[in-house]
Amino acid sequence: MVFHVANFDDSRLTAIGLLTEVHAGLMDRFNPVMSAAGLSEIDFECLMRLARSSGHRLRMSDLAAQTGLSTSGVTRVVDRLERENLATREACSTDRRASYATLTPTGLERLETVLPQHLKDIDDCFTGLLEGPELEQFLNSLRKIRQVVRPCATAGANEEAPARS
Repeated sequence: MVFHVANFDDSRLTAIGLLTEVHAGLMDRFNPVMSAAGLSEIDFECLMRLARSSGHRLRMSDLAAQTGLSTSGVTRVVDRLERENLATREACSTDRRASYATLTPTGLERLETVLPQHLKDIDDCFTGLLEGPELEQFLNSLRKIRQVVRPCATAGANEEAPARS
């Protein structure tokens, strides 16, 4: 019997393996800071996406698309954030089917307590290791890949938020 021998030294396997290891290592580094602030990884991601959005708000469907959560998953996260007064849900005045998740002042304060150490950690073990042009090329490469694997990761990011009532 003849067995086909796979090429386990394939650079594609190396690339995805390195990416997986780097992501796991970064999350190991970031999670203690988030946990100390009472935030899970997904809580932090949702709050950051709201903070970086126009009006500190996103349609629930856009927040789900950006985070890769299902609609029920994003509902559960926003419910939890609402219980902690970190975000609120607001009805859309122009579409009864839609609602917005909005960052609260308390949510913004919570992020502001985490952000200095989070940025230091990012700089110490990620962006600070790359020179200016090297970092810019790396970010461009990540955006190119993201466009293929998660094209809706920026859903709603370019939309003007309606005036709050």
